[in-house]
Amino acid sequence: MSEKRPFLSALKAGALVFDGAMGTALYERGLLYTRSLDAAVLDRVDAVKAVYEGYVLAGANVLTTNTFGANAYRLEPHGLADQVQAINHAAVDVARAAAGPSQYIAGSIGPTGLILKTLDADSADPIRAAFREQAAALSERGIDVLVLETFRQPEELELAIEGAKAGSRGAVPIIASCSFDTFGTMADGTGPEKMAGILVEWGADAIGVNCADGPAGVYEMASRMLGAGVPVVAQPNAGLPHRVEGRFAYKATPEYFQIYARRLYKAGIHAVGGCCGTTPDHIKKIASAARMVDGGGAAVGLGGGMREDRESTRPIAPGATVVPLAEKSELGAKLGKKFVISVEVNPPPGLSLEKAMAGAKLLRDGGVDVINVADGPRASARMGNLALCARIQNELGMPALMHVTTRDRNLLGLVAHLLAAHEFGVNNLVVITGDPPKMGDFPDATAVYDTDSIGLLRVVNELNHGFDPGGKPIGAATAFLSATGAEPAAKDYDRELSRLQQKIDAGAEVVMTQPVYDPAILERFLADTEGFGVPVLVGILPLASYRNAEFLHNEVPGMQIPEAIRDRMRVAGGGPTGRAAGVEIAREMLSSVKDRVAGAYIMPPFGRYALALEVIDGIV
Repeated sequence: MSEKRPFLSALKAGALVFDGAMGTALYERGLLYTRSLDAAVLDRVDAVKAVYEGYVLAGANVLTTNTFGANAYRLEPHGLADQVQAINHAAVDVARAAAGPSQYIAGSIGPTGLILKTLDADSADPIRAAFREQAAALSERGIDVLVLETFRQPEELELAIEGAKAGSRGAVPIIASCSFDTFGTMADGTGPEKMAGILVEWGADAIGVNCADGPAGVYEMASRMLGAGVPVVAQPNAGLPHRVEGRFAYKATPEYFQIYARRLYKAGIHAVGGCCGTTPDHIKKIASAARMVDGGGAAVGLGGGMREDRESTRPIAPGATVVPLAEKSELGAKLGKKFVISVEVNPPPGLSLEKAMAGAKLLRDGGVDVINVADGPRASARMGNLALCARIQNELGMPALMHVTTRDRNLLGLVAHLLAAHEFGVNNLVVITGDPPKMGDFPDATAVYDTDSIGLLRVVNELNHGFDPGGKPIGAATAFLSATGAEPAAKDYDRELSRLQQKIDAGAEVVMTQPVYDPAILERFLADTEGFGVPVLVGILPLASYRNAEFLHNEVPGMQIPEAIRDRMRVAGGGPTGRAAGVEIAREMLSSVKDRVAGAYIMPPFGRYALALEVIDGIV
């Protein structure tokens, strides 16, 4: 089994799940608030461990030590000020005893309970020393991260960060988490945007919001902290407590938490958990939301290495068998064994599939390995591509590669579409986000985008492990081969590479590039992605004319056609000479990289399928 990646790396990767409330859970088990709940790690180990075990089963990646009030100031009223080290050591030990190999241990440090505005300047040193003492005790037991949580006074949080850094000797990352009031401010009136920047200046490795008045308020505050350049963590209460028959109860349901957890993750929050009043049921719903956007659950903290290492740690549903790439389809079996040629044939805007079927037959007879079928390319209104894919496979006996976009279907519709594809034996997928409707025939059509290509890849990967997006077993595992797109000429190239790595982490097994006309750009991309460990099919689009070249260069995102190529097309013009020049350029491009890629993805312009055969003639 792969070792856990460092906590901060896992947090930056996103969709971690923190545990929920400890204090309210111990109260429910009969421990009174009048005692030190932190000291329960000494005399009620069974109760504390039982709480953790519930969170582990619910899917928490991070267990937080029961030490929120285990500093000298909070322990002193209970006569335990001399037990700081013992309580913090025991708390780490209990959490670790309940944790599995994929859980991280977070050392919790809460405020002192003092109102700093009422104290003189000399009080800063002993307060800082108290935080240093607790951080040292937690760090000595080998925690993964320190969480400074529920701080309302910025000046106290600054002392806590200083003390935590000194106590851990800078060896443990620090999350600084604030609790904002209903007006969205700290005790001194500081708002979340400004507070986020201040925390980064003070040296916090990650920031966050916890407690407050429930998921909606935490969502607003945490979202406003996202611009600080460090990971953000959100841990809301289960709403505000209400007294019911002499006991405090929290009204925010697990289902409500799931809705906001999903919103938090989609907004860019890196980790979500629960604070006061949350239970394993709440955390289970958060973990379900995490799987929707990250496909991870308990495996999200495992990283590094090649794809096989990550897959070996992913949960598999009872009765399901994960299918290796080479056994998923004829295409999967060919990858790495021969140079694969895929050609795009799109469904029609009308009712008849005969022209598309004739083109696919022509390509099959010409030696093409697989037919690509787009999903409403450029947001055009066309027949659903599953129909064409099924006919190609059933009538022509060759594999189809079905594009699936997240533009037109909500999550329910996407899952239904995928399960229908599985039933028809259409196992090869290209998972993409899709062009927005404003580019197409009906610019006022509603775009759905419940998720993006990364999220959908995670959904597919979950299906391939026998789970639906909510984590419910589906009785068996699908055998989808997941390809994804990439733009070697993207303007924000670093972001493109980062997203491609995220796509591969999410389950992409093949990379298909946008068309490239500049060998230097493609060489850079291939060099930079060589270590990603997945085969690449290079995109080839034979230019049809000079006008076509100018349109692609100036109006299609991700397309760059060098001036020298456009000059060649200018000389060639249009008609047969223009098409011949386009084929010649495409052949040159394919020949230059044939030995560096696993195959080619050819997009013949305007349905001229014979051009694809001209491109590959004599090269493959």
